[in-house]
Amino acid sequence: MSATAGSGVEVVAIDTPALGDRSYLVHDGDVALVVDPQRDIDRVLELAAVRGVRITHVFETHLHNDYVTGGLALARATGAAYHVNAADPVTFDRVAVSDGDTIEVSAVMRVRVLASPGHTFTHLAYALQAAGHAHAVFTGGSLLYGSTGRPDLLGRAHADELAHAQFASAHRLAAELPQDADVYPTHGFGSFCSATQSEGTSSTIGREMRVNSALRLGEEQYVRELLAGLDAFPAYYAHMGPANAAGPSAPDLSPPRRAEAAEIRRRVEAGQWVVDLRARRAFAAGHVAGTLSFDLDGSLATYLGWLIPWGTPLTLLGHTPEQVAEAQRELVRIGIDRPAAAAAGNPGTWSGGRALRSYPVADFADLESARRHRPVVILDVRRDQEWNDSHITGAVHIPIHELPARIAEVPEGEVWVHCEAGYRASVAASFLDAAGRTVVAVDDEYERAARAGLPLDGPLPQLAAQ
Repeated sequence: MSATAGSGVEVVAIDTPALGDRSYLVHDGDVALVVDPQRDIDRVLELAAVRGVRITHVFETHLHNDYVTGGLALARATGAAYHVNAADPVTFDRVAVSDGDTIEVSAVMRVRVLASPGHTFTHLAYALQAAGHAHAVFTGGSLLYGSTGRPDLLGRAHADELAHAQFASAHRLAAELPQDADVYPTHGFGSFCSATQSEGTSSTIGREMRVNSALRLGEEQYVRELLAGLDAFPAYYAHMGPANAAGPSAPDLSPPRRAEAAEIRRRVEAGQWVVDLRARRAFAAGHVAGTLSFDLDGSLATYLGWLIPWGTPLTLLGHTPEQVAEAQRELVRIGIDRPAAAAAGNPGTWSGGRALRSYPVADFADLESARRHRPVVILDVRRDQEWNDSHITGAVHIPIHELPARIAEVPEGEVWVHCEAGYRASVAASFLDAAGRTVVAVDDEYERAARAGLPLDGPLPQLAAQ
């Protein structure tokens, strides 16, 4: 996606849909700046080369919680000035910036630094000025499309203070920028850094003044609703801030060492993670015993990063080498840099002649039919808020991020596992299958459960965490 930001300046969004984020390349036809680049900077370099522009400035809105930045590596690769808040406790050389600073990027582009705490204490926004007018603002995790960044990633103890700061920051941006200024957030496109998911793919300050809760509600109501709506976020977030403060290097995306069947078996037996990247239905139809299903066509990095014990050796199995390479790219963005090994092909080859495992895949209509004819366990692996909104009567609730540690709590019997759309259910089913349980994966949209005749309830007590 690209847009003109006035006076011939182009803003090009670089989407990372698997993490729900955007980075931005902004240029005047000769000179370019980059905001919040992801770890795989080759995408940015290629984009700049295609446009024939020189990257001279890189800006970070904050020390990110949901991905490892490529900012330092990009600055080093291009010789660009790397702008980071002077208050951020980083261990590398950077151009320290503070509220009110103005950076002359080119004869056309100027950037004004605006303190916008809320998502973090040291969060910054950057207003892009061209021909004397603020045409755009890069808001990072502050003002999002119809939402704001969540204030609890630094710990619940800071959430109330940061929520109030987020409210003030949104109002500052609305007061100091023209209503026609385009808003370019980093988060909000599926990222767990967003308090709620963003509405739309573009916006302006004027539109946000009409639709954004931070600008429509009173401060206390906004804070109360914001804090009440917060749910769990991925465990790997705990590692992102320290990694970004330390100054991440460019990633190594070279192919991992190839694993043969005997090594794959040894790694599974050693309790390491061997992850099958193929489509979830293909995995269900036949897979190596003990391997785990993380379909590449989904939120691979988010859920693998959330569930894996940090530092556990990881082996990737893909239908093609390209699948393995794509998974590597997604994983380096959250700091999982080098798989221990990998293999491409099919499970018959990976098993070394041993029998494959499989389990059925079904929909909610099949579940309704099954429960009328025999006892079944219905396992709901959605998050707490999803469960509280609605759930199947009599279901057991264990959120997906708690399941690996709580598999023993799943009642005995035939387990039908579901989520909202099938992805998390497929991951959960593979964990249950690896534990030797009889499982059926429900690959269906939850909204179809009622239509299938399944009874739905409001809140019920969930199993107590051990």
